[in-house]
Amino acid sequence: MREMDRIPRDFREVWDAFFAAQVLVFRNQKFSAAQFLEFARQFGRPEPHVIDQFHHPEHADILILSNVQKDGKPTGLADAGTYFHTDYSYLDVPARCTMLYSIQVPKVGGDTLFADQYAAYDDLPSSMKKKVDGLIALHHYGNRDDQDKRSRTVASVLSEDQEKKMAWVRHPVARKHPVTGRIALYAVSGSSFGIEGMPEDEAVDLLDELKHHATQEKYRYRLKYGVGDVVIWDNASLLHSATLIDPNDPRTLWRITIKEERRSS
Repeated sequence: MREMDRIPRDFREVWDAFFAAQVLVFRNQKFSAAQFLEFARQFGRPEPHVIDQFHHPEHADILILSNVQKDGKPTGLADAGTYFHTDYSYLDVPARCTMLYSIQVPKVGGDTLFADQYAAYDDLPSSMKKKVDGLIALHHYGNRDDQDKRSRTVASVLSEDQEKKMAWVRHPVARKHPVTGRIALYAVSGSSFGIEGMPEDEAVDLLDELKHHATQEKYRYRLKYGVGDVVIWDNASLLHSATLIDPNDPRTLWRITIKEERRSS
């Protein structure tokens, strides 16, 4: 059965709009955790985040992002992904889409930045396209640019047991989108640490060159949140980055990440 045949008829308009626009925003919604999860499942299968201490207490598929503390303890993941990256690119079967439901909005900031990786690939010189086509990047949980666990821009720190669940995986540098069929640069910032068959220094230099190209201002879109907003983005065609805020300015969101149906190369 084709995947489209499994999409509910009354949801296909949203499905098509999502892959055309790359980011969808539904303003001023009122969801319970169960309703948010029910909506998310129309896009595919949710995958709980490896950081399980901040799973929603009733629904493990929901990750709580929050800088709010209760009784001196964090209620959620405070600084999540404050660098350009692609969600679950460190997994063998990566993420289709990520959804955020905004519950508490800070007075200043808290925006998400997106960078269009279709356009970034399309604008590469033909010589660079020829160079990257067919290259396989090596991915692991983490941020290539910052591996200092004391930093606010490091990838969210894992426990020893959580780290044991992570492995090296392979994804094309220029990846065919599993739904649209278009080519996009894939996770050239964030979890990509090397390139198969290439010396480490040469690989990092190339990935850094691609990252600087792919995150230029001309490819970016900045999204501002209001309370009740539901934001959904296409991980196969975008890089995204959270923005740092004052740790004392309360912000809380629920996050669900949907995996792709199958491995695509």
